[in-house]
Amino acid sequence: MTTAAGPVPVSLWTVLRQWGRLGCIGFGGPPSHIRLLRQLVVERRGWLDAREFEDAVAVCNLLPGPASTQLTIFCAWRVRGRLGALVGGAAFIVPGLIIILALSVLFVASSPPLAVLGAGAGAGGAVPAVAVSAGVALVAPSWRNRGATWRWLLYLAAGLASAATVGEWLVIVLLGCGATELAIRWRRGDFRGSSGEDAPGPAEKLRGLAAAPLALTWLTGGAVLASVAWEAFKVGGLSFGGGFVIIPLMQADAVFRYHWMTGAQFLNAVALGQITPGPVVQTVAVVGYAAAGIGGGLLASAEAFAPSFAFVLLGGRRFDRIRGDQRARAFLNGAGPAAIGAIFGSAITLTRTLGHPWQFLVLAGALVLLFPLRRGVVLTLLGAAAVGVAVALAAGTVSP
Repeated sequence: MTTAAGPVPVSLWTVLRQWGRLGCIGFGGPPSHIRLLRQLVVERRGWLDAREFEDAVAVCNLLPGPASTQLTIFCAWRVRGRLGALVGGAAFIVPGLIIILALSVLFVASSPPLAVLGAGAGAGGAVPAVAVSAGVALVAPSWRNRGATWRWLLYLAAGLASAATVGEWLVIVLLGCGATELAIRWRRGDFRGSSGEDAPGPAEKLRGLAAAPLALTWLTGGAVLASVAWEAFKVGGLSFGGGFVIIPLMQADAVFRYHWMTGAQFLNAVALGQITPGPVVQTVAVVGYAAAGIGGGLLASAEAFAPSFAFVLLGGRRFDRIRGDQRARAFLNGAGPAAIGAIFGSAITLTRTLGHPWQFLVLAGALVLLFPLRRGVVLTLLGAAAVGVAVALAAGTVSP
């Protein structure tokens, strides 16, 4: 990578306009975001070369938090420095945040219209299938980069079991699997002569960010907002493998521990995070809204994305070292399979939330659309929502 070079001279207005456009049309999750960003900064504008872009993708996948958002912030940093990173990252995040908070008013209301109930129930029926699809997409690359096969399978099983049973402890399991693989590689001497000796690994970055939610808790001074801040920090600073990894954790807290929302409303939140443009981690904004209104949604979003900005602003010049750091790779070789298992485990917890028999038919249909027919996530969720609206209007209720 050539991150040590100075940023390409691009105006802030250009960054605001181009990254804002990505935030408005970036439907479909991380694969779509990466494709659109590559078209912008590599193919059309030539601001980054292809090698640097692919290296940046790899580094962002090594870090906790939403990888495609971190990549977006990094590219803005490369073309306009720190101010560009702040402007570009905000321009990418804010359009989806506005949309998802507006939709939250409808879908998390105490008495939403019948059509909204039907749409939410229909889309919620398809959400477990989307989780399975997200997990399957990550299996092949993780399998290719595995260490010992038996350890890879063990980490996968640990993530799946913890997500399906004790979701509130999922972060500890992910970090534990990463630390275990790191310790195994260390004991057998894999890191002797490593060139990334002074590169900041995941553990150092996590320690550096650990004080953020504590400070925010003190500033807000409210128990609910403090809980929202901590929940969002776990999403943005302690999760590996994408948005679905933190679903069991959020569900355990938002539905069962704090009772901010019902199981059906949580399914709606996950679906909204998938069908709105920009980062799919915006699901946390719906949870924040359910807990404390618009202020809670804004706080949750700010806290969830703060680590991504910190990683780039404080460590962007060291991305090349992180890319070659064997310790960071070893950590991810443990945490990565556990995260994939957690995604599959989240499908189990989400399926348990389905309350109407017809939702299981929607789930079966979604699996057919996503796998044999290879349709997109957004189209699948919108189709499921349409089915739910039809069922609700025909029956006069979302119940069977």
